[in-house]
Amino acid sequence: MHLDVLFEPKIDLPRLAQVLDELGHLGRVDTVRRWGRKKQAALYEAAQGFRPVTLDDFVPKGIDPLVEVIHHGKNTLPAFTHFQKRFCKPADASLTGKLWGYNHQDLAWATGPGFFVTHASTTDGEIDVDYRELPTEKPASWPAIVPNTDRLGRFVYAGMVDVMRGVSSHVTIGRARRHAKGRGDRGDWMDAWFVLVREDRPES
Repeated sequence: MHLDVLFEPKIDLPRLAQVLDELGHLGRVDTVRRWGRKKQAALYEAAQGFRPVTLDDFVPKGIDPLVEVIHHGKNTLPAFTHFQKRFCKPADASLTGKLWGYNHQDLAWATGPGFFVTHASTTDGEIDVDYRELPTEKPASWPAIVPNTDRLGRFVYAGMVDVMRGVSSHVTIGRARRHAKGRGDRGDWMDAWFVLVREDRPES
């Protein structure tokens, strides 16, 4: 589904969110995979303050610790544009303000898995996917936790923070920042955007 009419001449974000909510999972994934750099950049700006996101948008309430939730992604790179971000809650109940996660993608053999910690942003209603921090545990099915400075990961993940904004109940959009020096500093904006679609886990 193209939904191009909702992007021109100005993004109709309420209507876009409604249509995305009405689509099933496969329809949402197919839709966002049609969005290139121009649409994603415009959508990211339009989404500022539109739908505040929390950690529950990435791992919903009721999901047990160390149970992964998959988000299907489409980025604006020239190649290898499809990927997944996989999130889970920590087993440590005291870490309620964090999620663990990593990138599941075809180039992991070269770049590493790109582990991150997800937490609230310094801007209300936004979430940071923070590659400067590493999880201290993981689901058994995930790859080994390695520093993001290993291999080619130092050129891809090291010092990076993805800033997430809400689009619909299952769709978020992010933009990368680089050269962040501390928790309050998210670094410089990069011309790199991506959209995520959360896949609901089957009910047990």
